[in-house]
Amino acid sequence: MALINKHAILERNVTLLAIFAFLVVTIGGLVQIVPLFYLDNTIEEVEGMRPYTPLELAGRDIYIREGCYVCHSQMVRPMRDEVERYGHYSLAAESMYDHPFQWGSKRTGPDLARVGGRYSDEWHVDHLRNPQSVVPESVMPKYGFLENHLIDGKYIQDVMSTHKLVGVPYSDEMIENGQMDFMAQADPDSDYDGLIERYGEKVNVRNFDGRPGVSEADALIAYLQMLGTLVDFSTFTPDANR
Repeated sequence: MALINKHAILERNVTLLAIFAFLVVTIGGLVQIVPLFYLDNTIEEVEGMRPYTPLELAGRDIYIREGCYVCHSQMVRPMRDEVERYGHYSLAAESMYDHPFQWGSKRTGPDLARVGGRYSDEWHVDHLRNPQSVVPESVMPKYGFLENHLIDGKYIQDVMSTHKLVGVPYSDEMIENGQMDFMAQADPDSDYDGLIERYGEKVNVRNFDGRPGVSEADALIAYLQMLGTLVDFSTFTPDANR
């Protein structure tokens, strides 16, 4: 009992309390920080992950510009109800090329981390034009104007170069062919072999909005259709050491 009451000594001595508080915080910090020095990378490498294609990258910028992250998260938490609704919980590797990441903290609309391939391109077009036509209770505003804004990707190489500066592994070849790959992904009649060679077989190549030219709707839908599709969770095994 006497030992338990010794905390009164700390409570009555401000200097001693500050010293012990500092020691406790220091030890706790070291326990969390020191192990990280023995890891080459704090993000587990996962097969299938790749940088965004130029068109997907442009679509992601449109997603951010229009404030989609305000109502939609991109983070499936490891809880039963979320996994049953959305799919496998999100991995750190799935956001490793996001600058900034789009995890979010509010869900006025559903989480989009696994939305890729869940709906058809036509559904997305209808949803952007008039969200209430496919989800009657939706409070999402209309984004039909995106179909009318044609883009040619003339700045996409600069955007890719900027992302490379912060660690996204875009090669010189990827950047050099950025504008060509940008246009090719939305045109299934184009020569897109180089695009597939640079970014992999899982790249979606098609006219996403069904209209001539490459529009902002094409870019946004291309981005949405790849979310959550790069990792094959049927074969994924977490690293037990992480």
